[in-house]
Amino acid sequence: MKITFLISSAYGMRGDARAMLNLAGELATRHEVEVVSVRRTRETPFFPVDRRVAMRWLVDARPGVNHLLPRGQVRMEVALWRMLRGLRSDVLVTGRPALSVQSARHAPRGVVRIAREWGRPAVPGPVRRFYPRLDAVVTSTETSRDEWARVLDDDLSVHVIPDSLSPAPWPRSRMDNRIVSAGGRLVPGKSYDRLIRSFAIVADKRPDWRLRLYGGGPEERRLRALVRDLNLHNHVYFMGTTPDLRGEFAKASIVAVPSPHEVRGMTLIEALSCGVPVVGFEGARGPAEFLRPGRDSVLATDGDDGVESLAAALLSLVDDERRRMSLAAGALETASAHAAPVVAARWQELMYGLRSRD
Repeated sequence: MKITFLISSAYGMRGDARAMLNLAGELATRHEVEVVSVRRTRETPFFPVDRRVAMRWLVDARPGVNHLLPRGQVRMEVALWRMLRGLRSDVLVTGRPALSVQSARHAPRGVVRIAREWGRPAVPGPVRRFYPRLDAVVTSTETSRDEWARVLDDDLSVHVIPDSLSPAPWPRSRMDNRIVSAGGRLVPGKSYDRLIRSFAIVADKRPDWRLRLYGGGPEERRLRALVRDLNLHNHVYFMGTTPDLRGEFAKASIVAVPSPHEVRGMTLIEALSCGVPVVGFEGARGPAEFLRPGRDSVLATDGDDGVESLAAALLSLVDDERRRMSLAAGALETASAHAAPVVAARWQELMYGLRSRD
């Protein structure tokens, strides 16, 4: 079976791209797999790609690269249309609503077309119009499945399959470093300022603990200023971006997720795979969708600004080594459901089932 994954960019630091590349690598052990990146923004993909996965891109958007006309969005749409019309695969998996709409419109009818969605339906009009031409939608959580099912109104089957980790063995934390880590894009809405303010309370009570922030983005300058204003320069460290976030999490004893909403699961499950407990916030679309509070994590109540409740949750683990170790064992158990062979088997079953309908 030939499987094509179509994603916006395989070259950036995004959890959805990481999840798709992990899945593609595992499926490539048994199938012919390619990843098509609409945009190429750097020389090589940010995350490692299995050597058995074929890679290609449609538009070269690297800085300094000269392009022929047509330019910009028109050029991208033309390249995408040509790729879809000429596709010769058994299965096409698209990673964004905009790409899934184009798949529904232009991919050959003999191709099984699956939309892989992580968030809410962002373009309900085109979704309602074109998604019924697809074969299935796959989400990573029950909440997302329910939202997509309501929009599609039973016109298309919606399935839940969790994100895939990269193949084992996974690095494992020794849980002996007094480090709290957090990772992701430093952008508005991710609440890293709240985490820094919470850690100020932790550092005041337990000055031997440190906070490491991995990632980059437009909020970095403001966050650095906040660290300076709170006099936390000896406690909070900006570690930059890394393609091996899981390896860095394995150096920590706690991973913090400060955003209560729109949490993509890769950061969480990578932390769990290292045997590191997670501290975050309760919420209908937050970390609780991926965690088992009390068994692999501690979740704070998101009241007022949430700073004190997050600090209390962090301190509850900082001050209780036995509890940290117990949650670490539960984290490994939770992560096992995201092992690449387990997730790939569920995708393979879905793909074969959809193909057999034709």
